[in-house]
Amino acid sequence: MKNNRKIRVLLSKLGFDGHERGVVMVAMALRDAGMEVIYLGKHKTVEQIVQSAIEEDVNIIGLSSLADAHRTLAPKVTKLLREKGSDIPVILGGFIQPEDIPLLKETGIAEVFGIGSRLEDIVKWVRDSARK
Repeated sequence: MKNNRKIRVLLSKLGFDGHERGVVMVAMALRDAGMEVIYLGKHKTVEQIVQSAIEEDVNIIGLSSLADAHRTLAPKVTKLLREKGSDIPVILGGFIQPEDIPLLKETGIAEVFGIGSRLEDIVKWVRDSARK
């Protein structure tokens, strides 16, 4: 973690996915755990997410997908981050088919939290990863 500051997490929905319940619950859990959460909301582009993450100097980016666009949009986020020289880890949550996980990890997604993941596990992963 940089300069002993609070862990900063940017959360957003990808593309035209409007289902927010899960990502809002994750945001509340991270805030309750003492982290600073920046929630961009829904209908954000890859470029908006990456630019905001860099400007906000976040430790982790969390993407949420329930509309099955994650196979194309999440890898675009990691690719654009690399192009901009950023190594911010990206996690993905939502309705993710198990067969999609290896491909997502190959494209740079650090971790995937599917439907039914425990909030405690997400908080622990973010805390542990931000401290590395």
